[in-house]
Amino acid sequence: MMIRRLALMLCLPIFFPFPVQASSQSKSTLQYEEISLIKNAVENFIYSNTATLPGQVIVNIDKIDKHLSLPKCPQLEPFIPTGSRLWGKTSIGVRCNSQFASWTIYIQAEVNVMADVLHVARPVSTGQILAYEDIAPQNVNLTHMPDGIFTQASQIIGKVATTNLTAGQPLRAQMLRAPYVILRGQKVNLVVQGRGFSISSEGQALADAAEGKVIQVRNKSGRIISGIARINSIVEIQP
Repeated sequence: MMIRRLALMLCLPIFFPFPVQASSQSKSTLQYEEISLIKNAVENFIYSNTATLPGQVIVNIDKIDKHLSLPKCPQLEPFIPTGSRLWGKTSIGVRCNSQFASWTIYIQAEVNVMADVLHVARPVSTGQILAYEDIAPQNVNLTHMPDGIFTQASQIIGKVATTNLTAGQPLRAQMLRAPYVILRGQKVNLVVQGRGFSISSEGQALADAAEGKVIQVRNKSGRIISGIARINSIVEIQP
């Protein structure tokens, strides 16, 4: 009788409850970080840290390996790695530092900044003072432009060309200078102002100078002194 019962038991099929298997799959899904959340964290980080840039910021995130298996993180922390900046092709770090997970990865991205850059609208000669008719905006990617460009007309109008400019050139700082308020050889008024007193005398400028620039002047006694160039032929001398 005992042998027959054992034989029957060995012939019976074995079943595992489906709810246990479903619970195991759900746990497996939750323990890994979603790639889409990492991408969104990087995008939000870049946009929030470039909000003060002129023009329109466009962010492109390189494709992240969909097979990447990182432990689920309660708080993703994007950061800028040493040597990187949010400009052009760059790298953004994402880390997780918690009691549940600790990891760091780097995501490649491209930050483009589209803005109106001022270009030369027509030929300009050396020494010519620029007017509104001499400039024209062009919408370009700032990350592909050289340093020292201009995006606002107020930065250019009234400035003097330091070289001949051809139409279509982007205007740069080294192409322009402020107009001179004092010319070499000109007679100037030397003004020394202190607390409760003011002394003035005459002198002769030894160079050209724009407003606020340091200039050397020879006074009546032949002594060479330095001061700050101001409008109306005034040179301020520090007491």
